[in-house]
Amino acid sequence: MVRRTKRLWTDEEKRSICFQTAAPGVSVAQVARRYAVNANLIFKWLRYPKYRPAPGTGSEEAGLRFLPVEIVAEAKAPVAVPAVVANNIEIELSGGHRMRISGRYDPEALARLIRGLTA
Repeated sequence: MVRRTKRLWTDEEKRSICFQTAAPGVSVAQVARRYAVNANLIFKWLRYPKYRPAPGTGSEEAGLRFLPVEIVAEAKAPVAVPAVVANNIEIELSGGHRMRISGRYDPEALARLIRGLTA
């Protein structure tokens, strides 16, 4: 028989997990899967004011932003070399995916995104 151990979450971990549910377009179920916990547990934490994000709190206020991504399937030969043109970047990945980035971006976040798409 397999014995389960109860995981203990610190207050800071609970706050962080609950804060992620306030991001636009993110569901509690998505956050629960990310941390391998039951969504009902997160809903329970959200009932407590010390874990619940303040109203109007979103990822923008915390300095976090999601970049818009558009995946377009085209039948072109894959090229893994970024082309930089006047503050715009276009990257063609293997498998025919193409990414277009305009304006400022975080190079580390972009690298993680590319690794995730090519995995």
